[in-house]
Amino acid sequence: MGEYKYLSKIKSPEDVKKLSEEELPQLCTEIREKLVEVLSVNGGHLSPNLGVVELTVAMHRVFDFPKDSVVWDVGHQSYTHKLLTGRYPQFESLRLKGGISGFPKREESAYDDFNTGHSSTSISAALGIAFAKAMDGDNSATVAVIGDGSLTGGLAFEALNNAGRFKKNFIVILNDNKMSISRNVGAIPRYLTTVRIQPWYIRVKNFTERALSKIPFFGRYIKGFLRRSKSKIKNLVYKNTLFDCFGFTYLGPIDGHSIEEVENALLAARKINSPVLLHVVTRKGKGYQPAEDNPGEFHGIGKFDIDSGEPLSSHKGFSAEFGKEMCEMAQRDDKLCAITAAMAHGTGLREFEKKYRNRFFDVGIAEEHAVTFGCGLAAKGYRPVFAVYSTFLQRAYDQLIHDAAMGGLHLVLAIDRAGIVGSDGETHQGVFDVSMLNSIPNTTIYSPTYFYGMRNALTNAIYMDEGLAAVRYPRGGEGYRPDDFGIENIDYNIYGSRNSRYLLVTYGKLFSHAARAKEELEREGIEICILKLCRIKPINPETVDFAKSFRFVWFFEEGMFNGSIARTFSDLLNLRGFEGVCHIKAIRDRFVPQMSVGEALSMLKLDSKGMVEVIKKDLKNEKKT
Repeated sequence: MGEYKYLSKIKSPEDVKKLSEEELPQLCTEIREKLVEVLSVNGGHLSPNLGVVELTVAMHRVFDFPKDSVVWDVGHQSYTHKLLTGRYPQFESLRLKGGISGFPKREESAYDDFNTGHSSTSISAALGIAFAKAMDGDNSATVAVIGDGSLTGGLAFEALNNAGRFKKNFIVILNDNKMSISRNVGAIPRYLTTVRIQPWYIRVKNFTERALSKIPFFGRYIKGFLRRSKSKIKNLVYKNTLFDCFGFTYLGPIDGHSIEEVENALLAARKINSPVLLHVVTRKGKGYQPAEDNPGEFHGIGKFDIDSGEPLSSHKGFSAEFGKEMCEMAQRDDKLCAITAAMAHGTGLREFEKKYRNRFFDVGIAEEHAVTFGCGLAAKGYRPVFAVYSTFLQRAYDQLIHDAAMGGLHLVLAIDRAGIVGSDGETHQGVFDVSMLNSIPNTTIYSPTYFYGMRNALTNAIYMDEGLAAVRYPRGGEGYRPDDFGIENIDYNIYGSRNSRYLLVTYGKLFSHAARAKEELEREGIEICILKLCRIKPINPETVDFAKSFRFVWFFEEGMFNGSIARTFSDLLNLRGFEGVCHIKAIRDRFVPQMSVGEALSMLKLDSKGMVEVIKKDLKNEKKT
């Protein structure tokens, strides 16, 4: 990969400050070229990062990081920040095993003040940092950078409400690119649009201030009176905004791709001894035409061809199959509704949105609201399906218990990206949903392996089950399917010889790895039977009775050990007088770092090779005793 005239020489923000204004456009061009170059190979969040290049450069020229503090909301737009803070030499390792993270990490750099990965947390975290510094007598600046999409999350408004009472400088930069992953929805984006489309306000305000400044003696007093007053005249000149109501001084909107404008605005914001909201308008995907044309497609992308922008690998995935099935069911059922939390594209619901707009609800980045809103629909006889990534479902745990399960309302969860997801790392692994849902009464969970099983489970969850029901499925497409497997049942499948002394129990995509492990073990003379669960809660008593007859039982689970289905299954076995040996392989009290899905499964001994190794080792140890 090539060297760059300016970017390759940036060792810290001090080097950015040394560049002349004439050199900055070339630096920004080089940053964009580097982003496209690396992400075309590693994958990652391209369009969000392309949109904040000038904003990030301006911030590093105005502020004194890391003495000053910055918290990036979600953090998927912090790649330029990493390039300007000494991580250029390691940037080609972005999102790879052992490489730098695609999100801010405190352990990675002193310039990363807070670990992020989920939406709407930046203002809360930055405000806590600002209060801590104030109590220590530290007057350095604290900045939160939040997108307009993240501003649809309730946590952001809880923080804004609390921040208005802060008596020192505190800056929130609203990066307004008119979208999150999917097109933004709701009152907040509409409000920001009205602010953006009224540039006359800035012109009137500037003209009035200049005119008043020319009036001898009395002009500055009139200007000061207008700023302090709550009159209608003041509202004409100094427009009240939603953020003013929270106690913030509102500055903007300004062009986020003009380094000069951003720098001037940031310098002004630093001088205000109270909370400031700086409204910056940017274009997602700027500088790379395929990303500008399709910012949603390039929000998070795998490997792609730089010239065409086309992905290098394309396969039919569970998300697309889910979306297709939802459309087919909606055609037959006018009570079926789809809900998403700003993830219509990622969860495969774009076609549903087009065909059944009146039954499609994008609630913004608000998973808690999505669950309770769905419960409201269910209370009046509709059939809501909430499509959500496993990692984001964590945010709605209270609503799942209090509003759905406890209320006995029939809400269906379509849990996408269940299990290990790979290079996004700890914050995005879908390994907590099972133990979370397994603890909730009145809940049914399905975890199929193949498309047919997913469609079957979804139908069952919507039309046969009561209460809270979930269908979880992995990122990407189907895994290995043995030729002699047959049809995936709704409850469970038994694959292999029932006369074997050895039983392997698993569910979801791990069945594909278990099937390959079975073939390898048989080549070594070890005959094994597989019990593949599809409905994992409640566990069918027949499966426990079946497992009870085996001498050795291994349970492999792509989730947390505590609260796992394996633990539940093992307890049920013991209650039925199981006299054999049960071994559980699951994720034990740890977070799974960034690496590919294959590397993670290998590390955890949950791929076929790992399963073979675990089983042979356990059998060897058993013979010794």
